[in-house]
Amino acid sequence: MFGTIDSTMMLAILPEILLTVLAGFVLTLDIVWKERESKRTLGWVTAGGAGLILLVTWFATNPGGSSVALWGDMIRADMMAFVFKSLAVFAAGVTALLAMDVDHLGNRGEFYILLLSSTIGMCLMGSATDLIMLLLAIETTSIPLYVLAGFFKNDDKSTESGFKYLVFGAMTTAIMLYGFSLLYGFTGETNLYVLAAGLASGELASVAVIGSMLMILVGFGFKISAVPFHFWAPDVYEGAPTPVAGFLSTASKAAGFAVLIRVLFAVYPNITDQWGAILAALSVATMTLGNTVALTQKNIKRMLAYSSIAHAGYILIGVVSANELGMSSVVFYLIAYLLTNLAAFGVVSVVGRVIGSDEIAAYAGLSRRSLGASMAMLVAFLSLAGVPPLAGFVAKVWVFAAAVEANLIWLAIVGVINAIIGVYYYLIVLKVVYLYRSEDDDKPLPISRPNMLALVLLCIGIVFIGTIFAPWWGFADTAAAALFIP
Repeated sequence: MFGTIDSTMMLAILPEILLTVLAGFVLTLDIVWKERESKRTLGWVTAGGAGLILLVTWFATNPGGSSVALWGDMIRADMMAFVFKSLAVFAAGVTALLAMDVDHLGNRGEFYILLLSSTIGMCLMGSATDLIMLLLAIETTSIPLYVLAGFFKNDDKSTESGFKYLVFGAMTTAIMLYGFSLLYGFTGETNLYVLAAGLASGELASVAVIGSMLMILVGFGFKISAVPFHFWAPDVYEGAPTPVAGFLSTASKAAGFAVLIRVLFAVYPNITDQWGAILAALSVATMTLGNTVALTQKNIKRMLAYSSIAHAGYILIGVVSANELGMSSVVFYLIAYLLTNLAAFGVVSVVGRVIGSDEIAAYAGLSRRSLGASMAMLVAFLSLAGVPPLAGFVAKVWVFAAAVEANLIWLAIVGVINAIIGVYYYLIVLKVVYLYRSEDDDKPLPISRPNMLALVLLCIGIVFIGTIFAPWWGFADTAAAALFIP
């Protein structure tokens, strides 16, 4: 089926191979090291290994502008896959650093193994071009995340979040799988790019084609937490360990968008108007609900959950634009969003571990207790709000510009209005951090070295991408162009 396995084929899955080796190495160390204190070092091993894999990925597997189908046409080695694999590996490394000092998490070897297993699935999601491979990649991503969301067995909220994520995830995946089965039944093919020809032959009723697409959108909508498939996010983000919630809201969302745009442009290029109208409605509903409900939240993790829902709506604007600028803006937005939201959840993890609360009111006086944590929160929240010259501002500008280019000016206006609403609740948190006082103002809030390293890397990235964005836009533009290569 695959013919002779050559170096090109191996390079296409090199990140997945290296992640598997790293997971095996971590498992071995977890067995050998008996003391829980020494097992904390597994975080450094995971983060360092992810960093090395990221470097190897960048220098050994960058496909440039080429797009090659490999492994029996099950995966495609192109810039789109390269970018999303890099994002997944980077997010895993940062999450490992943020989790190291979390009680009952950072010294558990199984946590890092599950994290790496999910990352392998995300890498495959970025490059999958076959329905079977796509389903396997989604399940490889999802099953470890179900466990990670409910990792704290003695915490009722964590157990509840894991169970809800599992039940809702299984339900939406079943609907998506039925959509996949319809596509195979209609055409007898599983390759995404071959499916398009079968659907465009004119032999199928349009209601059948659109019906299969709607079923598939249910599964993808769940992955990106778009309305009305968002209902799981607030409870899961609140109950899951905070580093896991950050990983869910960034890497998992990025992988979801990767498969969404690849499937839409590969399988349904002839009904762009139909799925564009559906996604436009979802975008408006997602932005509006996410921002308005976030305004009323008192728990910072739930607020960030609704913020994450709103940002999914912004990203959908680029998808609805259905042009190269729109796809470039989607990829760029995901790069900026991953850095920004990981930083936001990183600060919440650091602060929540010390103060023992995720209530926004508990952040009073944080600027006096920890200059580093308060500055990281300032950078992350201003970037989420879209304040220049940070990464979030540039990302929003490009997404709205794509909508204008596609003559969707009304959608851009709705996005701008929602962005203005979003500024309010981000500034409310910063007001509590910088202007309010608490009885613990004189008690310094410690930040461990791995946590500080992660926050510094993320904040530098947010500022760097916002001020010197041309190289990153070049990567995004090349990745988007790969979508239009048949």
